[in-house]
Amino acid sequence: MSDNPLLDQQVLPPFETIKAVHIVPAVDKILDDNRSKISELLATTEEASWLNLIEPLAILEDHLNQCFSPVGHLNGVMNTADIREAYNTVLPKLNEYRTELGQNTKLFSAYQNLAKSESFSTLNATQQKVIDNALRDFRLSGVDLDAEKQKRFAEISKTLSELSSKFNDNVLDATMAWSKTFSDKSELTGLPESAIALAAQMAEQKNLEGYLLTLDYPSYSPVLLYCENRELRREMYEAFTTRASDQGPFAGQWDNTEHISEIMKLRKERALLLGFDNAAENSLATKMAENTDQVITFLKALAEKSKPAAEREFTELLDFAQKQHGVTELCAWDMPFYSERLKEYKFDLCEEALRPYFPVPRVLVGMYEVVRRLYDVEIEACSDMETWHQDVTTFLIRKEGEVIARFYLDLYAREHKQGGAWMDECRSRRIKLDGDLQIPVAYLTCNFPAPVGEAPALINHNDVVTMFHEFGHGLHQMMTKVDFAEVSGINGVAWDAVELPSQFMENWCWQSEALQFISGHYETEASLPDELLEKMLAAKTFQAGMTTVRQIEFALFDFRLHMEFDEEIENQTQIILDEVRAEVSVIQTPKFNRFQNGFSHIFAGGYDAGYYSYKWAEVLSADAFSKFEEEGIFNRQTGEKFLSSVLERGGSADAMELFVFFRGRKPDIEALLKQDGIL
Repeated sequence: MSDNPLLDQQVLPPFETIKAVHIVPAVDKILDDNRSKISELLATTEEASWLNLIEPLAILEDHLNQCFSPVGHLNGVMNTADIREAYNTVLPKLNEYRTELGQNTKLFSAYQNLAKSESFSTLNATQQKVIDNALRDFRLSGVDLDAEKQKRFAEISKTLSELSSKFNDNVLDATMAWSKTFSDKSELTGLPESAIALAAQMAEQKNLEGYLLTLDYPSYSPVLLYCENRELRREMYEAFTTRASDQGPFAGQWDNTEHISEIMKLRKERALLLGFDNAAENSLATKMAENTDQVITFLKALAEKSKPAAEREFTELLDFAQKQHGVTELCAWDMPFYSERLKEYKFDLCEEALRPYFPVPRVLVGMYEVVRRLYDVEIEACSDMETWHQDVTTFLIRKEGEVIARFYLDLYAREHKQGGAWMDECRSRRIKLDGDLQIPVAYLTCNFPAPVGEAPALINHNDVVTMFHEFGHGLHQMMTKVDFAEVSGINGVAWDAVELPSQFMENWCWQSEALQFISGHYETEASLPDELLEKMLAAKTFQAGMTTVRQIEFALFDFRLHMEFDEEIENQTQIILDEVRAEVSVIQTPKFNRFQNGFSHIFAGGYDAGYYSYKWAEVLSADAFSKFEEEGIFNRQTGEKFLSSVLERGGSADAMELFVFFRGRKPDIEALLKQDGIL
C-alpha cells in the first residue's frame, strides 16, 4: 500500500483518507508512469493486437481514472479552497496528457495497423467499435495536423479546460456570495412551512437569528413560486439570473462574460484547425445528428408546433392574473408565482400538498421497486463504502443474487457543493487481464432540501422526477454488460442519445400504478390519495408549451452560437440570445438577465452545441415509453427488451441502431408532442 491513497488501485475510492495534498503528487506520478509505459509499449510491439496494445492501454487508463474520478467528484461536491486549488493544478496536466495521446502518431499508426490487420476480423463487434472510436478520436485530437498546428491545438485544449473550470468556480462563488436574513417571517408570507423551517434551520447553522435565504435551489425556488413579497421575488430573481456577470448585486465580480467570449473563440479556432466550418460541426462528429441543418430543422419544427400552445398558455396566465389578482403586467419574477396560482385555480392542486407524500426514504424504496419490476434486480443499502459526507448513502445492485454494481447517493444541497443534479462514473465495467470483473460504480448527485428537525426530507414531485432522471443515467452506467470500459455504460454513447435512459425513467413518476408505492405520507405511510393523484395527472401537461419553448430557447441559443460565433461582432452572445428569444419565447426577459453567464451545461459541462440533446432524447424517450403504454408499464418482456437493447449495450453500437432494435422503427417526433398534450 502506498502512503498516497490515490495511487493504490482499489475497488472503491478511499474517501475517508483522501486529502487535497494527495492530489497533485498522485496525478503527476500516474501521468509519468503512463507516459513511460506507453513509450515502452510502442517500442516493443512489432505487430499490434488487442492483447498487446488495446488491453495494456485500457489498464493504464483505468488506473488514471481510479485516481482522478474521486478528485473530480470532490471538486463538485466538497469544493473547498484546497481541493479546488489542487484540482485546477492537475486539470491542465491531464489535458496535456490526453492531447499528447491523441496526437501520438506512433500510437495512431499502431491502431491503424490493427484495424487493417487480419486479426481485426476475428474481434467481436464491440472490440471493433472500440478501435473505430479511437481512430475517430485521434483525428478529432489533431493527429493529422502538422507540428505547428498540433502545438496550437494542444494550447487551445489546455486553455479551454482551465476556462471551463474557472467558469464553474465563478458560478459557485457567485451563488454562495448572496444571502439575506429576516428577523420577521411576515416578510416571507406565502412561503410553505417546509421552506420557512428550512430557512430557520439554515440561519441556525450559520449562528444567525431568524431566517436565511440563499440562491441554492431549495431556498430560491419556493420564493419564486410562493412568496407574496413581490420585491423579494424580484430581488432574488435578479441575484440568481445575474450570477457571474456584469449585472446584479455583485456586478463585475466573478464575471464570466470574457470567459464565454474566449471559450467560443477557442472552440471555433479548434474546429477550423480540424477542418470543420464551425464549432457546431466539430461537436456533431460524436453525435447522432448527421449535420447542423438537421439539428436546426428539428428545433425549429418543434418550435413551430409548440409556440402556438405556449402563446395560448401565456394569454391564459395573463388573463388569470388580471382578473383574479388585478395584475396588469407579468414580469419574469411573477411568472412562477402566478403560474402556480393558476395551477391551483384550475386543478385545485397545490404542489406543497404533495410534498408530505414524497419523503425521500419512501421515494427511494419506490424507485427501486420500479427497477425491480422492470429489470428483475434488487437494490439494497450497504455500509462498506467510504463516503465524503455524512449525508451520503451507499447501495449495491444484485441480479440473480450476484452483485453487479454499486452507487453513491448524495441528495441534499449544502455549502461548497455545485448546484443542479448529475450522474458520473466512479468505476466502469471491464474484464481485467486476469479475467476478474470490475463492476461499474456510479455517483448520483442532487440538491434537494435537507431534512428539517426529526422529519425525513420531503421533496416535491419535480424533485421526484429529477431523482428518477439521474437514476436513469445511473442505470445506463451500472446495468451494462459490455466488458470493455471504452464503450461500457455511458462511455462511447453518442451525446445526443445519452439522455434517453434518464428521460425514459421519468415516465414512471406519472403512472398511477407506480405512484401507489413511490408515494407514502411521511406520518401515516398512506399512498397518494386518488383525489390528489387525479389532480396531479390532470396537471401534468400544464404549460407544457411554455416549458417546451423555454428548452428550445436554450438549445437554439447554444447551437446557433457554436455555428455563428464571430469574435469580430461585439456582444454577439447576447445578440444571438436576444434573437432566439424574439423567435421562440413568449415571455419578456429583463435586460439585466445574464442567464448565459451561469449556463454551465454548455460552457463547462460538455453540452456545447449539444443542449438540443435534451429535446431529442425526450422524443426518443416518449416513443420508447409508448411501447410500454401499449404492452403494460411493468411488462417484464418489454422491460427486458429495453434492458438488452439499450441499457446493457452502452456505447457498443450505434445509438440509432439500438433504438430501432428496441422499437422496431426510427423515432417519431409526434410521440413527444402527444405526451406533452401539444398535439
